[in-house]
Amino acid sequence: MPKQNAPLCTAFVRHQRVAAGDYCAVAAALAGLDLTAGSFLVFDDATGTQVDFPWPTGYAPEPPASVVSDDEPPVTSSVGRPKLGVVAREVTLLPRHWEWLGQQRGGASAALRRLVDEARNAHAARDQSRQAKEASYRFMSAIGGDLPGFEDASRALFAEEAAAFATTIAHWPIDVQTYLAWLSRNAFPV
Repeated sequence: MPKQNAPLCTAFVRHQRVAAGDYCAVAAALAGLDLTAGSFLVFDDATGTQVDFPWPTGYAPEPPASVVSDDEPPVTSSVGRPKLGVVAREVTLLPRHWEWLGQQRGGASAALRRLVDEARNAHAARDQSRQAKEASYRFMSAIGGDLPGFEDASRALFAEEAAAFATTIAHWPIDVQTYLAWLSRNAFPV
C-alpha cells in the first residue's frame, strides 16, 4: 500500500515567506518567530487554501502508535473492507442506470469503479489544470488581492495566458511570485 505524504504548507508574514514544510515544522517555525495571531498567513500547498493556526482538526500530527490516550475509546474493527479503503456512500440513479450497472461484469460497484477510473484518466490533465488555477487564485486572493494588476493576473490565469500572467505578477514581491509560480505550474497548457 502506498505511503501517504504528510500535508505541506507555507507561511507568509505580509509578502515574505517565513516557513515551509509539513505542518509540524511550520508550527515550530511560527512558534520560534513569536508572532501574534493575524500577523501571518499559512497556505496549504496542495490547495492554496488559507489555513487557520492553530491547525484545524485533521491537520494536527498523529500521535505515535505506541501512545494511547485514556480519553479515547479503543478502536474496534468495523464491517466491510476498511483495509482495502472501501467507503460506502449513497448513489442515486434512475432505474435504467441500475439495470445497466447490474448487467455489467462484477456488478454495479465494480462497473462504477471502472467508469470513475476511466473518467479520471481521460480528464486528468484538465482536472490538474483546473485544480492548479483554483489553488493559485485562492492564494492570490488572500495574499495579493490588493497588489497592482491583481485583476489582470486573475484574468490571465483563467484565460490560460501564461505570458500575460507572468508579466503581470513580475512586479509583485519575490516570495509571492515564487510561490505563485509553483502553485500555477500546471495551470497553463504546454
